Amino acid sequence: MDDKSGLPPYQAHAEPPRWRRHKPRRARAFRFLALGCLCFIAFAQWKQLSQRRPVNAELTVHGLSVKRLQEDLAVCAKINRVPDDPIGAGRERNARYIDGHAPTLIKNATVWVGEPAPGTSDEDARKGVGYSWITADVYLAYGLIQRVESSIAVSSVASNALVFNAEGRPLTAGIIDMHSHAGGSPLPESWGNEDLNEMASDITPYVRSIDGIHPNDHQIQVIKSGGVTTSLILPGSANNMGGEAYVIKLAVGKPDGRNETSAVDLLADPDRNWRFMKMACGENPKRVYGKPGTQGPTSRLGESWEFRQAFEHATKYVQEQNDWCTAAAGGIEQVRTYLPQELRWESLGALLRHQVRLNTHCYTISDLEAFVDHTNEFKFKVRAFHHAHQTYLVPEILKRAYGDEPPASALFADNMWYKSEAYTASEYAGKILYDAGLETVYVSDNPVLNAQHVVFEAAKGYKYGLPYHAALAAVTTGPAARLGFGNRLGKIKSGFDADVVVWDSDPLSVGATPVQVWIDGTAQYENPVVLEKGPAQVIVPDASLSKIPGEPVSLDEVVFTGISRVLLAGREESLSANNTVVVSKGEIACIGACEAELRAATESKTPIIKLNNGYVTESLTAFGSTIGLNAIDAEKDTDNGNNGNAFTRAEDGLALDTNKTNTAYNYGVTKAISAPKLRGQDTHHGTSVGFLTGARTPLDQDAIFSPDAAVHYTLTPTIKSAGQPDISSISAAVGALRRKLLTAVSTRTESIPDTYSESFYLQRVVNGTLPLVLTVHSADVIAAVLKVKHAVEDALQQQRDTTTTALRLVIHGGAEAHLLAPQLAAAHVGVILAPLFSYAVTWDQRRALSGAPLTNGTAIDALLAAGVRTAVGLEEDWWVRDLGLLAGIAHKNGQGRIDEREALGLVGGNLLELLGVEKEELAPRHFVVWEGSPLEIGGRVKGVSGGRGWVDVWE
Repeated sequence: MDDKSGLPPYQAHAEPPRWRRHKPRRARAFRFLALGCLCFIAFAQWKQLSQRRPVNAELTVHGLSVKRLQEDLAVCAKINRVPDDPIGAGRERNARYIDGHAPTLIKNATVWVGEPAPGTSDEDARKGVGYSWITADVYLAYGLIQRVESSIAVSSVASNALVFNAEGRPLTAGIIDMHSHAGGSPLPESWGNEDLNEMASDITPYVRSIDGIHPNDHQIQVIKSGGVTTSLILPGSANNMGGEAYVIKLAVGKPDGRNETSAVDLLADPDRNWRFMKMACGENPKRVYGKPGTQGPTSRLGESWEFRQAFEHATKYVQEQNDWCTAAAGGIEQVRTYLPQELRWESLGALLRHQVRLNTHCYTISDLEAFVDHTNEFKFKVRAFHHAHQTYLVPEILKRAYGDEPPASALFADNMWYKSEAYTASEYAGKILYDAGLETVYVSDNPVLNAQHVVFEAAKGYKYGLPYHAALAAVTTGPAARLGFGNRLGKIKSGFDADVVVWDSDPLSVGATPVQVWIDGTAQYENPVVLEKGPAQVIVPDASLSKIPGEPVSLDEVVFTGISRVLLAGREESLSANNTVVVSKGEIACIGACEAELRAATESKTPIIKLNNGYVTESLTAFGSTIGLNAIDAEKDTDNGNNGNAFTRAEDGLALDTNKTNTAYNYGVTKAISAPKLRGQDTHHGTSVGFLTGARTPLDQDAIFSPDAAVHYTLTPTIKSAGQPDISSISAAVGALRRKLLTAVSTRTESIPDTYSESFYLQRVVNGTLPLVLTVHSADVIAAVLKVKHAVEDALQQQRDTTTTALRLVIHGGAEAHLLAPQLAAAHVGVILAPLFSYAVTWDQRRALSGAPLTNGTAIDALLAAGVRTAVGLEEDWWVRDLGLLAGIAHKNGQGRIDEREALGLVGGNLLELLGVEKEELAPRHFVVWEGSPLEIGGRVKGVSGGRGWVDVWE
């Protein structure tokens, strides 16, 4: 075993030989006594001689191998060594540096150092004082940042140095993702390569994530293209004790400057100063292992017992070793056994010796409090609680954890509602924890989120009130310190590892994309795709974002001043500064100077909301989610359920006034179109319903604007296991759909008594009065669907008495739709992308485009360029807060392809047009007033009109 691993060699426990006891016969007593005397004399002489025994003798007096005891004694020194964070300054070269890589001089950069100016007090630094972007050059050599200076002359660096002109763009340290499963759960997902959890037992601290890392996982390259240079690769969360984790850098093989494609070659610290471990509490382990009467835990009570029992075993193991090492320190002749060693408990023992940095998956107050109790009972530290959706409710519990520093909270910015543990989450958690003196780290849990965009989580953290410097720290210096790399990673300083990113815009701005990434001083892209965005500007932190909005106030009359941009159908787009919008009875009465209306409002004491950069837009629309049909994804009692064989109507299962619908409304999404599920969250089967998110019940006035908006089917691999009779393949599903549509064509003039049946709705589809929406990602299946469309249209054409010859087909999902963009445009087939940026999670999405710097554009760029009517849907419900920002990314990274109005149309008007909804009837009473652009990270809702006769206003 490599000595650098810090692990003692595994040896079976060996006991010294023991004398057998015999009862002497009386006839031999004297003879035995005489023999005993002789033996005693011999023993005394042997003992005297043994005291002068050479140190290299093979055995001790107890029959133990001297060599092995000496090895064990060396292990004692190793297992009792508490690591220090590996040094940065003072190194001549990075241990990961490979000879032959030329130095690099980055000129003309706008640099975020990652720490305040010298002399800033800790109190001021926490407030953000002393942090700023500076103009500087950065010199990289031998895998280290060598110099950071205002101007470095080319003549002062190595003659073979490469020169990169940043052209004033922002430069930061590489992004650090503290919770990832990249490599251990490769994409696209496949059972054969899934090595996330070892589920032979609930307690497996002894397994290691490095043994399941697949270095050739393409997702590693996708993640790096988002500026992520370092990731903590954790085991999964099925087990209470999941195993050891490893910190890697995302440079793989010779194309990325490494010697070979090797998991060990990925290690961020080849010297392995620190070890890492993952544990989990709460719903996951009890769901996976809870089998009443046969296997546990089945409850959080049982989980605590599992933890305590394991820690008790490890405590005894550590004590036995310590006792042996103490005895052996007085001389190996004193010990009668070899050093107790058991690989099963070695890693947990290392945790109790403070050699392991522990990260624990815990959501709820009960989970957090129980685990904090465990830390104090068994004296070990937790570096961060992950997911940790309820830590913002109990900061004092975190402060009770064992050790001199409370655990950080490793969070998503706004991914929630997926199970009960996440239902009470808050997007403002980062800000609340910051105010309580605690630290937030933003993570991806890749592939739960695409780690390529983990910096977007930090950007949203800033949007939700976390100070700008703390938001940037949450993906740089914060995780670096929690991982024990605070002296090497996360800052642009001399002596730190040369992991550097140059961005095309502020990393916390919408659509921020790297133009180049360096790992250990080696550029990762030979010819990166660079988006044309114009001069890069950094964000001027907006202190007003720190105010958490309260509950809205409903007003019949209200005036907004400071409006600078109006993006409404039939209205002017640009206004001079400080214009006014007057709202009466939920409709806009005046836009512009509105002098008379403003005077009247002042006299009548109508509320006047003063804005600095007000925007007025049409409200947004959520499509394809389970909003309105589901409150908590994993809880059956809160969900409409799966359809299976049935073809149902979403209107019949509509359930309003949930966190999901209310949050949608509060973020300017006043309309939603949701379809019943086939089997999973991203599958659909039946007819969708268009409804208002602000309605309290389906019987509210105008609550439903489209009882049957479209007919939905799913053609993803899920169909093969959805339990539908005679459909166990994609070909069977496509064939079944063709038969149903052709049957509808042949019977389109016949009367169907059941006007809520599948046959009736398919008649409406072939008659052109309802769109057909197919959830499909694969370009091959989309091609098959286009052939079905042509077959149906040919059949319609043959019926000479009809004028309807076009099937209104819409592709939903569309990860690979870009491969058929011209054909989709020619066939007049629209595409609703969900998600907007696929990252090839499943096999049928494997040819998805990840965007710059890897690919020239994403699916939306290819579709828009080909003239395909395109919109953006929701793959998961929590994205409803971010619809404006997703439209903003399409706008910012589209290189001028769409303007602001067209971008907002992707999450509004385009959806309604694709489905044939009469949006003119909704538009006058559905609008949103924003402070700042809804397409920018700092934009926020100030007023929403959702067609109910009043405006909800946030002060």
